[in-house]
Amino acid sequence: QRQIVESGGGLVQPGGSLRLSCKAQRMILSTFNMYGASWYRQGPGKERELVASITSSMSTDYSDSVKDRFIISKDNGRRTVYLQMNSLKPEDTADYYCLLQSRGMESYWGQGIQVTVSS
Repeated sequence: QRQIVESGGGLVQPGGSLRLSCKAQRMILSTFNMYGASWYRQGPGKERELVASITSSMSTDYSDSVKDRFIISKDNGRRTVYLQMNSLKPEDTADYYCLLQSRGMESYWGQGIQVTVSS
């Protein structure tokens, strides 16, 4: 059984919105609280790139390409990390991956989820 389950991808028109979820389904709450998280994406023919990150203390950071359009958040009670994607563009089309990390502890990747922005 996977540690990380991603959901929320799909097909959306340019200008639309999607919310990706990344749930740590087998992690106890106190452990999840210690993890930071990141969303990466890999578009067709491109290298994987960091899109957004959030620390265990809820500090966030974004790549220039998504700043002011995407919002990363972490709900410790639900053991879930979200990526709210607004004003989507065709160039946002990619497979999106969630990564959970904490210093000195095991890291976990999600299985990847497809996002397609097209009219």
